Amino acid sequence: MTISDSPFHDADVLRIGECTVTLSSREVQVPGARRLRRLTPKAVGVLRVLVRSNGRVVTRDELFAEVWPDTLPTNDVLTQAVTQLRKAFAGDDEAGTPYIETIAKTGYRLLVAVSAVSPVDPGAAQPLSAASGILPPLGDQPATSVATPGAIDAATIPADALLLAPVRPRRGWRRIRRWVLLGIGLAMVLALGVMGWMLMHRSTAPSAVDAAVENGTRVIGSPQRPYRLITASAGFQTYPTLSPDGSQVAYEASEEEGGGQIKVQTSGNAPARTLVERPDGAVDRFPNWSPDGREIAFARFFGDGRCEVLIASATGGNLRQATRCDGTELLSFDWTPDGRGLVFGSMVGVFAHRGIRVLDLASGRWQALPYAAHKDDFDYAPRISPDGRWLVFVRNPQIGDLWRMPAEGGPLEQLTDDAAEFRGWAWLGDSRQIVFGRRVDSEARLYQLDSESRTLRDLGLDDAQWPAVARSANLLAFVHRKAQFGLYKVPVNGPTAAQRLFASSSRDSQPMLAPDDRQLVFASDRSGSYALWWADLQHPSSLRPIEGLRPDTRQPPAWSTDSRHLLVLGRDDQGVPHVYEITPRDEQLRVLPVPVARPLQALYTDDPDRLLLIERGDDQRTRLSLYDRRNWQRLATLYGVSQARFDGEQKRVVFTHLGASGLWSVDASLSPASVRQLSADKPSRWRYRAWSVAGSGRVDYLDESATCSSGLLRIGSGAEAVSRCLDATRLSAGNGFSSSFDGNDVYVSLAVTDGADIGVMPLTEQPAEVFPAFVKSLKIKP
Repeated sequence: MTISDSPFHDADVLRIGECTVTLSSREVQVPGARRLRRLTPKAVGVLRVLVRSNGRVVTRDELFAEVWPDTLPTNDVLTQAVTQLRKAFAGDDEAGTPYIETIAKTGYRLLVAVSAVSPVDPGAAQPLSAASGILPPLGDQPATSVATPGAIDAATIPADALLLAPVRPRRGWRRIRRWVLLGIGLAMVLALGVMGWMLMHRSTAPSAVDAAVENGTRVIGSPQRPYRLITASAGFQTYPTLSPDGSQVAYEASEEEGGGQIKVQTSGNAPARTLVERPDGAVDRFPNWSPDGREIAFARFFGDGRCEVLIASATGGNLRQATRCDGTELLSFDWTPDGRGLVFGSMVGVFAHRGIRVLDLASGRWQALPYAAHKDDFDYAPRISPDGRWLVFVRNPQIGDLWRMPAEGGPLEQLTDDAAEFRGWAWLGDSRQIVFGRRVDSEARLYQLDSESRTLRDLGLDDAQWPAVARSANLLAFVHRKAQFGLYKVPVNGPTAAQRLFASSSRDSQPMLAPDDRQLVFASDRSGSYALWWADLQHPSSLRPIEGLRPDTRQPPAWSTDSRHLLVLGRDDQGVPHVYEITPRDEQLRVLPVPVARPLQALYTDDPDRLLLIERGDDQRTRLSLYDRRNWQRLATLYGVSQARFDGEQKRVVFTHLGASGLWSVDASLSPASVRQLSADKPSRWRYRAWSVAGSGRVDYLDESATCSSGLLRIGSGAEAVSRCLDATRLSAGNGFSSSFDGNDVYVSLAVTDGADIGVMPLTEQPAEVFPAFVKSLKIKP
């Protein structure tokens, strides 16, 4: 709709909701407000576009094109304009009716009715009255008028002149006016004094913002972030934990020279200190502050695979062993609220235990909690609420959800239902609210969940994960990681250097090479929104996004054996998951009518009438199923599968398990008798997507170590495993890569810039607005 098409294109005064807006003067009148609100010219421009949209969603690109033509503005300027509009319409009650809705990753929509206000006709005659100030009060006029020489007859004076003719007031009215003016002057002096006192006792920042908003042209800098970063050193600072009063933060620091150690510093920007010195070759991880603030528990990993959980004084020293443990990256533990024990998640290896246990520190005794768990389940990050009533944990964090049960064990209650990739979580002090990290598209974000009402809110933090909350203070710490990943073709053998593909300043991941070794698809936010991209490698200019699809980040796409089609998981505008079949060369896309409510991955086989689907059933267990796509009849099923690949040359399916590290294979009909284990410990549970099927029965796995950030391990070829360091310093994305059929090259996403810092911020009672697309996809149970 153009401006001329809008019913309000020539209206200057609009009624928007309960407010009256005068566009020419940029003024907003809010019922009950003490004064008019003045908008900036750009805010008025945004408002004009929203008004004429007639309630439809207006994208950010449309707003930029209309309000900021021929310029290259940042997202911040649009956010500031919308924020000013919201504040102007809110008046003195910011909790009132919402006027503008944010559509996540898209744009905005006006939620209230709009109507034009008829202007007053300036040519209409107005009655004369005492209140107008033109005539004196009736009581002050003389009872009669006497004609005098030279007097002018009023009948001969034009009406315009009569309206403008001054009337001389009597002397008594002059005296009264003097006293009134004197009173007004004294009141103004008093008001100015009060305002001066208030300005002396407030920050200068708000007044600068007000001046910029009023003026509409002054640049004052980017908006203030709700958090501040307290670390700024090279490398990665991760897994924060806060002292109960929030005054100190402990975290794992991995410097550029390698090795993890526990650092402690104040929640400001003071220099950090090392908690305890670690032995050569050891790595200290996962610090956890005790409820009384006196001790910190952490895990120590040794190069030979040994692991132990240690407890040290928060000031350093008094080191003692709590227990021995397995050496996996999914080790998890937390203090009990009374500080007398530690509660552990599932463990594997020598100290394997399927469920959650509590360790009494005084006696060293273990107590297994009674609750339901399948053999394929891995229960991670158990934490007891501060009031000691509830225990919440993540079941299968790679494709998991939050679950709750009584602290002593008992019936389970599922809090979320999205099979998400969780990145840490924490209780708030009220024992009701939960903050958790979740991967969304190309980043991780923090969300706040009310465990009773099941309401969910986005905390408004980009690239945030692994939250921690102070037990006695309203303070949040989290990991802020903002990495840039690029696509590379890396030769496995020979001295040839890695080749960068389709360079950009965004995040490219999940490069999937077709069996013809010519076509490549990958996920990226390079266009400003997350999408799947396709290219013919022999013609780089063919690169384009696949329209109409928002891909799922949990599993990469899968090519058909003839390289013509793709199976991709994605979500529609309502957040409902679907399986899409795509013919990328012809730019065709359709939704497959799979009889699965929660698909997690889809694969072709060598039979065009048969498809493989990883799904999660009503019992919350994952399974790999073989379907006849002609009638969608399920032909066979394997439980506990987390990811699969079809090996067209070997006519087999290679897969990983949720409940254990390692790699398995099964024939194309999913016959249980054909299941074989290819590797006992690779891939690990957390890196279950970092492997690829190559030719001649080879399987490539991307791993990381203290000496090589991105290493390639070739397994399952019948010979001894072969390893090579692809890049010693750059990490690879862990959500998918691919290998050429001959095994000479791998296509991988490597970090161009990377690092992680610790951020802290106070938690407000009213978090940021709900994230609609995520809430719909989350399917929170009532």
